[in-house]
Amino acid sequence: MAYALHETLEVHELAAFKTVCMTKLKTMRALVSDPALKAIMLLDVETSARQLQELCSILERAAGGEDRP
Repeated sequence: MAYALHETLEVHELAAFKTVCMTKLKTMRALVSDPALKAIMLLDVETSARQLQELCSILERAAGGEDRP
């Protein structure tokens, strides 16, 4: 199934937002002294990285015009 242009743009917006959030987390982690909060932030960075990979694969399929889900 091909993606409509608005769907591709929405995925791109999500990827851009996720990138900004992950950059902010990585920056703020250096300023945090609480180990529990640092662990939560690290977990969120790892989750965000995985989600960004998934979003990028969707964008690659949309750009390539492939018909697989």
